[in-house]
Amino acid sequence: MKYEKLFTPISIGKVEIPNRYAMAPMGPLGLGDSEGGWNQRGIDYYTRRAAGGIGLIITGVTFSDCKVETQSMPNVPNSAYNPVHFTRTSREMTERVHAYGSKIFLMMSGGFGRVTIPTNLGEFPPVAPSEIPHRWLDKMCRALTKDEIRSIVESFGKGAYNAKRAGFDGIEIHAVHEGYLIDQFAISFFNHRDDEYGGSLENRLRFAKEVREEIARTCGWDFPVSLRFSLKSMVKDWREGALPGEEFEEKGRDIDEGIEAAKLLVQYGYDALDVDAGTYDAWWWNHPPMYMEKAPYREYAKIVKETVDVPVLMAGRVDNPDLALECVENGICDIISLGRPTLADPDIVKKIRTGRLSEIRPCISCQEGCMGRIQHYSMLNCAVNPQAGRERATKLNPIGKKKKVLVIGGGPAGCEAARVLAERGHEPVLYEAKGALGGNLLPGGAPSFKEDDLALAKWFADELQRLNVEVHLNEKADERLAKSGDFDAVIVATGSRPKLFSLGDDEKVYAAEQVLLGEKDPGETVAVVGAGLVGCELALDLAMKGKKVVLLEALDKIMAVNGPLCSANKEMLERLLPFNGVEITCGAKVTGYNGGKLTAEVNGETKEIAADSVVLCVGYRSENALYNALKYDVPELYLLGDAREVSNIMYAIWDAFEVANQI
Repeated sequence: MKYEKLFTPISIGKVEIPNRYAMAPMGPLGLGDSEGGWNQRGIDYYTRRAAGGIGLIITGVTFSDCKVETQSMPNVPNSAYNPVHFTRTSREMTERVHAYGSKIFLMMSGGFGRVTIPTNLGEFPPVAPSEIPHRWLDKMCRALTKDEIRSIVESFGKGAYNAKRAGFDGIEIHAVHEGYLIDQFAISFFNHRDDEYGGSLENRLRFAKEVREEIARTCGWDFPVSLRFSLKSMVKDWREGALPGEEFEEKGRDIDEGIEAAKLLVQYGYDALDVDAGTYDAWWWNHPPMYMEKAPYREYAKIVKETVDVPVLMAGRVDNPDLALECVENGICDIISLGRPTLADPDIVKKIRTGRLSEIRPCISCQEGCMGRIQHYSMLNCAVNPQAGRERATKLNPIGKKKKVLVIGGGPAGCEAARVLAERGHEPVLYEAKGALGGNLLPGGAPSFKEDDLALAKWFADELQRLNVEVHLNEKADERLAKSGDFDAVIVATGSRPKLFSLGDDEKVYAAEQVLLGEKDPGETVAVVGAGLVGCELALDLAMKGKKVVLLEALDKIMAVNGPLCSANKEMLERLLPFNGVEITCGAKVTGYNGGKLTAEVNGETKEIAADSVVLCVGYRSENALYNALKYDVPELYLLGDAREVSNIMYAIWDAFEVANQI
């Protein structure tokens, strides 16, 4: 078996992991209750991933501190707040996880410090090692007292003891990583203390050292403890992170200090290091969007692997099993951590083990269902998998009577509706006017950094074929077919069309999809009008291909109306545009295009811009004429996707799942 190496056991301390795959920790927002335990959603969520074959599950971040930063993350478990309730709910979860042969570690955090999410901060002043600026808010943090540090350390011991009683196989410390509180202590840029917790590297790591010793005191040294570890910080300055390939002066932890820190942490007794890079000031490193290459931590994990003699875990878009195998065989890491890919497909490891790679639903790294919703709505979900985090509530409903359903449109909404209908036992028949399934995934996936959009379109096509769904390509379903009486229900998912307007010389004015799909050549100098997500990604793609690009936006900032975008995606794209030479002009109202010159009103002045072409990215209009023609004649009729309301991939898929699961 090609991937046999990925399915050999490995031990962290005295705990044997059955394969080389871990579920990377992701914030369990919505998976805990107000009493400090797991709710049913959380128990079902982790159990479902164990059923999918993951060797080691690392829960999302939980807390034990009950005094200092109690407001850091609401409604996630706290292992010291209510020990009886935490133990009871955790025991139910760990017993179910163990039934599938998986191991499970509880991730525990010392707190957020200067990176506390503003909506969770309340009236409490943010804390930090020293008086330093908050990451998100224009306010200063106060320095933790030594008594508060000791209180947090002691809470780790109590919390870990309760976790051990509850059946967890070990602990992962959310510590010298991503610029959280314990990492702020470890980095001299953030830590200006002159006591035993500041100054030398050993002093700055004292917090992490005392945490490990306290857990050993309550649980014994043979209870495994791994540590999340960012080898390099990628900090240019306060709230300024570095891009891949950018030359800069590291203000945070550099590689040399990272190597010394890794050695010390293992010396302190940590049984494994879970390696990445970055901080909240360079958040895209810790939560890599589609603009980041696959496995961006390879260089850093290999350095750590060559430095320490404990297992090294590595996450970061390593969903491709060939890449995972290469990393393990070449000594880059020992264990591959999959975070978002397990949201998209909880059976990914099982499918890799049995060679069913085409059945793996791809993560598209959009972060709209996971990090975006965590950040904005305090809930963990997935854009492409509506069941993630809602496993029990969204189980496929059994059917009482088989129905034949006409699905009109082969974009994400139509494909998802047909897939769910077929999984449940109905008979969907799908019509797509164009020659391929995927809808807006096809132009959206044209840039080199959006290949996973194309992978999702292919997955839909493969799944419909596997489920024997009748698909008609290059056939436009019409009113006559829908009213023919051959169908018990009709779903209209006819998508949207781009908004266009005349600028004068319209022969060289294109829609984004015409350029993305290669139907039109934009020339060497391109004016992109509209700086929403489509316009920004198109501008970046053209610039990366060597074009000179001017990006114009009528509002006062780019991506002003997109959401819920994860800050990692938004901030990285904002910085990638000028880094790749894109000229951005906001507050610009275009007025005409003639003779290779685009005119625009900018802050009351007329500006002329030379451009071989103009590409309009100013939104889409719902294509719902067919639905309106049917709505008084077809009893069971549904309108889905952009045809109902122009939105994003997530809501097209989610709405389609909801409707198709109820028919």
